[in-house]
Amino acid sequence: MAFNIAATDGKARTGTLETAHGVIRTPAFMPVGTAGTVKAVSPDAVRELGADIILGNTYHLMLRPTAERIAKLGGLHKFMNWPGPILTDSGGFQVMSLTKLRKMTEEGVTFQSHIDGSKHELTPERSMEIQALLGSDIVMSFDECTPFPATHEVAADSMRMSMRWAKRSRTAFQQAPGRGLFGIVQGGVYKDLRLESIAALTDIGFEGYSIGGLAVGEGQEEMFRVLDFTAPALPHDKPRYLMGVGKPGDLVGAVMRGVDMFDCVMPTRSGRTGQAFTRRGTLNIKNARHVDDHRPIDEECPCAACKDYSRAYLNHLFKANEIFGYTLLTLHNLTYYQQLMAGMRAAIAAGELTDFAIKFDEDQANGDIDPI
Repeated sequence: MAFNIAATDGKARTGTLETAHGVIRTPAFMPVGTAGTVKAVSPDAVRELGADIILGNTYHLMLRPTAERIAKLGGLHKFMNWPGPILTDSGGFQVMSLTKLRKMTEEGVTFQSHIDGSKHELTPERSMEIQALLGSDIVMSFDECTPFPATHEVAADSMRMSMRWAKRSRTAFQQAPGRGLFGIVQGGVYKDLRLESIAALTDIGFEGYSIGGLAVGEGQEEMFRVLDFTAPALPHDKPRYLMGVGKPGDLVGAVMRGVDMFDCVMPTRSGRTGQAFTRRGTLNIKNARHVDDHRPIDEECPCAACKDYSRAYLNHLFKANEIFGYTLLTLHNLTYYQQLMAGMRAAIAAGELTDFAIKFDEDQANGDIDPI
């Protein structure tokens, strides 16, 4: 799995990551396809709006329809009709956040399904097996997502368990051309623990390195503080992935700190609740001020919602609970995120990322204040 850095600007990098199912342009934002679909939109639409890679979820797919069934049907790429790269998370976060009656030991985690209460066990070895059955291009090592807030002692114990699991994940990982395993840095908000985690992971050796345990309630300022000492300590020649992040401002700030890859449910989830992300900040399409507004969400956006439909129409769709509204606003939000990443890639290549970030902040601060 080749990672090529084409240009840098400060700590930021732009380049490509080559996988068995295609090339990923970095910095990259991965739309989340939890259960084998990016909610409300088709795979063709996701590809057309500029996404190179999507994310699937080990926990959800192992429960329904099961990884074994997906493998029999040709793997996740064929199953969901997505020809490009797929990254799957390890399932650790969902086990900790969604399940009840779970029990964690050195071996792994036993838990009850949130769907039907059935009992399951997830270990580093089983997580690697499931992700191999799915046919993932980028596989995540099995870890425990350290809760926030956590004392230094709790964060240390959690991180060291994850490091032992990372070593077992590396041993169990099934090597194949164009396929890679990413280790996950843990350690809460503590610098010494983060650096200890990085040392352990680099000693094991991975095709990429993920930063986990952030965007869990600590706030943007604290997240950036942790990234300031975490990202520079990671191997320069490997991709860096900040898991579960985030808002547009989070992406810009993290790219400036040297992060290459992101995922988050925010653009799709917000699209289903009426929130639109734009170059002028966010707006709630359900607000009454849009009832007679003939304008698109954003005149400069190339998405189908902005090219063909008005704010008034979208407002009507959400007031009437029409599913088409969810589709249009999700397409818009995903397009905005991909346009933001493309803009940062171009700015890094031109050595103009600081100017890009200043204009981004100014535009966001101005808000959607244009008169009708």
